[in-house]
Amino acid sequence: MTEPASAPLPVVILISGRGSNLQAIIDAVARDALAVDIRAVISNRPQAAGLQRANQAGITTAVVDHTLYADRLAFDQALQACIDRYQPGLIILAGFMRILSADFVAHYHGRMLNIHPSLLPDFPGLNTHQRVLDAGCKIHGASVHFVTADIDGGPLVVQTRVPVHAGDSADSLATRVLEQEHHLYPVAIRWFAEGRLTLDENGQALLDGAILTEPRQLPATAGEPV
Repeated sequence: MTEPASAPLPVVILISGRGSNLQAIIDAVARDALAVDIRAVISNRPQAAGLQRANQAGITTAVVDHTLYADRLAFDQALQACIDRYQPGLIILAGFMRILSADFVAHYHGRMLNIHPSLLPDFPGLNTHQRVLDAGCKIHGASVHFVTADIDGGPLVVQTRVPVHAGDSADSLATRVLEQEHHLYPVAIRWFAEGRLTLDENGQALLDGAILTEPRQLPATAGEPV
């Protein structure tokens, strides 16, 4: 007798822009490679192109416009109230360009992931591709991490490395890194949805019960992630 399949993990995805990582997640769900139920896509920008991607996929959308709030605390409280209506087991930051308060992050402790376009802890923050070129780095990449109050400083989960080519511009490098993000992020989300990826009481990331003293490294690929 086979065991019944567990219900997909309910998730909420936060975006601010184009939503290309959102689309990668939607596509992974559509091909049964990711067992999550995208309850809602929420943006802080009403004109974010990713909202149209969600609408086309039949996913509920909402906007919490940060410009309508007096300060970050008021915005975070409104965003939290919006998220909690959907009762997600995981919040996925997919190009969400707002700094979140410590109270907001604590509310979702161990239930919020982010993807960042660098090999953290190197190059946190913005403009990573140009900064990598300016530093003369030969290797670049992307990282998935749990979100904490430290900007781009939460426990690392998984990375993919991307070579820097002679003659690369920030745009060409960004394009290649983004292609790998689209493979990398669904893998980490799947680990979480399957119960393999957790954050322990000491704030350490665990994969299959073992502490990730270093992020897992996935090879750059144009094929199906494993």
